[in-house]
Amino acid sequence: MEWMFAPIDATRVHDVGWHLSWHARLMVIAWAFLVPSGVLAARFFKILPKQNWPEVRDSKTWWNIHRGFQYTSTVLMITAVILIYNAPPLNISSGPHSYLGWIVLALVGFQILGGILRGSKGGPTDKSLRGDHFDMSFKRLLFEVVHKLFGYGALVLSVAAILSGMWQANAPVWMWFVLPVWWSVLIVLFMACQRRGMAVDTYQAIWGPDPTFPGNVRKASRTGNRQSRHEAGE
Repeated sequence: MEWMFAPIDATRVHDVGWHLSWHARLMVIAWAFLVPSGVLAARFFKILPKQNWPEVRDSKTWWNIHRGFQYTSTVLMITAVILIYNAPPLNISSGPHSYLGWIVLALVGFQILGGILRGSKGGPTDKSLRGDHFDMSFKRLLFEVVHKLFGYGALVLSVAAILSGMWQANAPVWMWFVLPVWWSVLIVLFMACQRRGMAVDTYQAIWGPDPTFPGNVRKASRTGNRQSRHEAGE
């Protein structure tokens, strides 16, 4: 037990102070737990296991989890940045952790901006029917590509940021076991859900496979999302 709680590098002390400790904790909670959980919800739970789709459509469970977790993570990130800028001077060089952290935060900023600019929804639940998402306008198609690319990119870079931060702070040994095990669990869960075909096309999850809907006549997604191609008119 003494070894597990000892710093990973015995030649350095683990004495980072209150500000940096809570900076690290908040960032780990956000990026190791909340963000990936929100991503899993958005990718695999647009249609719930016992949902009678396509009769029952547009479940908001995945959206509420995804949005709630990512909003909470953003608040934690901002708080963590404020903490680090108010910390007393430490004898720690910025190194790759700082650069990775800023890149990840920049990607988060783009994600927020993209969400604001993604356009209108439309669809059968809207009086006008027309909308960027229902029509799958160029703006919406661009958002779909950029949102996924930046989201998964930030998630991968966050792993490097966390590990480099742990090394820089000389984190205790137990953290170097717990976090890789947790990430392995997430990867296994991702692969299992993907194999079971739980990654359903967002458009069809919301509006169903009606072949007259504009979003159902486009080519099948190449991101691993399942579509009902026969009912979608292809």
